[in-house]
Amino acid sequence: MAARKSGFFVGAVAGAGVACAALAGVGMRMAPAGAAEPAQVVRTSGVAGNPAPMFAPPPGAPLSFADIFEQVSPAVVQIDVTSKAAAAPKLRIPGLEGFDIVPRGQKPGDDGEEAPGPKQQSSGSGFFISADGYLVTNNHVVADADADGINVVLKDGRELKATIVGRDEGTDLAVLKVVDPKAKGAAFPYVNFENQAKPRVGDWVITIGNPFGLGGTATAGIISAYNRDLGDSSSTFVDYIQIDAPINRGNSGGPSFDIYGRVIGVNTAIFSPTGGSVGIGFAIPADVAEATAKALISGGKVVRGYIGAQIQPFTKEMAEAQGLGEVKGAIVADLVTGGPAQKGGLMAEDVITAVNGVNIKSGSELTREVAKGRPGDTLKLSVLRGGKPRTVDIKSGVRPTEKELAVDGDDTDENGAEAPAKPQVQKSDALGLTLAPIDDTARRTYSIDPAVRGLLIDGVKASSDAGEKGLRKGDVLTSINGEPVANAAQVASAVDAAKKLQRPSVNLRIIRAGRPTIVPLKIAP
Repeated sequence: MAARKSGFFVGAVAGAGVACAALAGVGMRMAPAGAAEPAQVVRTSGVAGNPAPMFAPPPGAPLSFADIFEQVSPAVVQIDVTSKAAAAPKLRIPGLEGFDIVPRGQKPGDDGEEAPGPKQQSSGSGFFISADGYLVTNNHVVADADADGINVVLKDGRELKATIVGRDEGTDLAVLKVVDPKAKGAAFPYVNFENQAKPRVGDWVITIGNPFGLGGTATAGIISAYNRDLGDSSSTFVDYIQIDAPINRGNSGGPSFDIYGRVIGVNTAIFSPTGGSVGIGFAIPADVAEATAKALISGGKVVRGYIGAQIQPFTKEMAEAQGLGEVKGAIVADLVTGGPAQKGGLMAEDVITAVNGVNIKSGSELTREVAKGRPGDTLKLSVLRGGKPRTVDIKSGVRPTEKELAVDGDDTDENGAEAPAKPQVQKSDALGLTLAPIDDTARRTYSIDPAVRGLLIDGVKASSDAGEKGLRKGDVLTSINGEPVANAAQVASAVDAAKKLQRPSVNLRIIRAGRPTIVPLKIAP
């Protein structure tokens, strides 16, 4: 698992050493469904010696969650998954190269064929959303399952075969369907999503799942916050609910309920420095889960709009560098060659502020608004180019899968490669950079594409803003504040122009390992 901020975001499934996690939902004001809302909380007198008022419990606050659990728990299932284990590396002995050494206890395949790989078992949670056997769970619970390797265990102990109807990596959701002949004609207990009465922060929630293989476990807590970003690709399409109900390995894919027994979220992840629950969990909101589930049931996949642009948040520092004050939006770092955005006339370093009239404040908001478009729809993007507003019309394409969009961002060491020549090396003291032309040696050493034009960063002053923001030797500087640079004089001119306009920083477009990014740098006095 990878570290996230000060802890770990752990995705679901238990039983195979794969850490699992989840979240709980929301609810409040205990009353029968359809009953009138309880009276507002009333203040009572403070304790002796303390003038601060106290809050009396609201009418109908639950003294027990037993009735809720009894009502909804039959719809929650344990999901057992069989998948291939990662292949163990073959042993090699010096002097016996070309021969595979079979570890003790492992048998080679018959007739020289490779032996079947080992299997691994893991478990997660899920829940029925229809009487005819459709279930919702997390994509990461079933993503690696064998074709016939999914069993669901009901509350009454029955084990039934299920198959994958569709998976969506973007939201980490999947829909399954019971296909076991033993269940033919059966009507399954199911629960409904709650999309209307959104619980408040502080409202009660109850979560049910399969932590550590202990099926049918219930925990309770409150909603802690809304609109959480987990810092991974799933947050592009999901504003997570944060809850404080205990969630552990195996809870992933299970539901979170309000006190009326309505699903308000799908448990997905925990925040933990230890791998175990520390009381902070995250759930996919019901409206996102329901829309995704319907799309998967109807077509087996979620189709989203796509423009083909690499974007970044447009930060306050970037705005200051361009004299744009408090402008919010997303900045274009690069365009997919031949993609919809390039065909529509969008350009690198354009600042996108709205899509179809909807203001956007971040890269995630931009992606979500674009994703709402259907393939072939015209998306009207409001952009700032050189500080001047304009509209760019783009015909939406189809967003590729997350795997197809993934780019290998690993940075490799130089591995002792020949150091590049350093002709005409010049320093930009204002930016803390040492710059040089890009020659053939530099292109070979740092794998710089022949089409890339700009200046090689040959050194970075550690104490400078560039050093603090991670710029390093081998990066390529292609432009400053949207103006291409091919020599140190152009860099100095761009910095001087920014100083005359009394701007504290400039925006640099940097390419590293073929990936462009916009970096705002403070101008040293």
